[in-house]
Amino acid sequence: MDRKLLRQALGKLLLGVLLTALLLFLPAGTLYWWNAWLLMAVLFIPMVIAGLLMYFKAPELLRRRLNAKERQTEQKGVIAWSGLLFIASFLLAGFGFRFGWPMLPRGVCLLFACFFLLGYALFGEVLRENEYLSRTVEVTEGQRVVSTGLYGVVRHAMYLATLVMFLSMPLILGSPFSFAVMLGYVPILVIRIRGEEALLERELAGYREYEQKVRYRLIPYIW
Repeated sequence: MDRKLLRQALGKLLLGVLLTALLLFLPAGTLYWWNAWLLMAVLFIPMVIAGLLMYFKAPELLRRRLNAKERQTEQKGVIAWSGLLFIASFLLAGFGFRFGWPMLPRGVCLLFACFFLLGYALFGEVLRENEYLSRTVEVTEGQRVVSTGLYGVVRHAMYLATLVMFLSMPLILGSPFSFAVMLGYVPILVIRIRGEEALLERELAGYREYEQKVRYRLIPYIW
């Protein structure tokens, strides 16, 4: 077993739990906010399960997923703006709970918790199909075009899964204002996809042919 990889994964997990809790509960001014606990449960419990599966069955995939250092300047900007968007969205939801701003009904929050888990399921399927997945925009040695499963429907199946998950988070928190902010993730994602495709067209053999075969980038019949 790779103990260094395990320590790295656990460190990032604990840091993620701590930062998420601070961004939610500090502005809320209380720990008695069930929406925040629900979000943390659906976010981190499947993450632990997926991490353990990758650690024991696909450690190289886990190592690539933990690599978050972008090389391209444009993509570094995309990551930075995404981070600011998430911080603003979580803070806004917390302040909304504290000051009694309009909140979504409990049933709507629970419904989108199910959508979030659906996004996780899609993400798990993507991980199963594509062993080359990384958190950065790159082409690795020996990489080939993956065109099976969800990749036979849309070219960026991982981003489809993350779009479902990210847009569900503010709705789990019950904050329509936070959701309005999170919609800013859509143009950010479009910029990231365009940059990634430009790289893949240059450096990944067969990708242009794949683009001709699978027309839609992110959402079938839309884009």
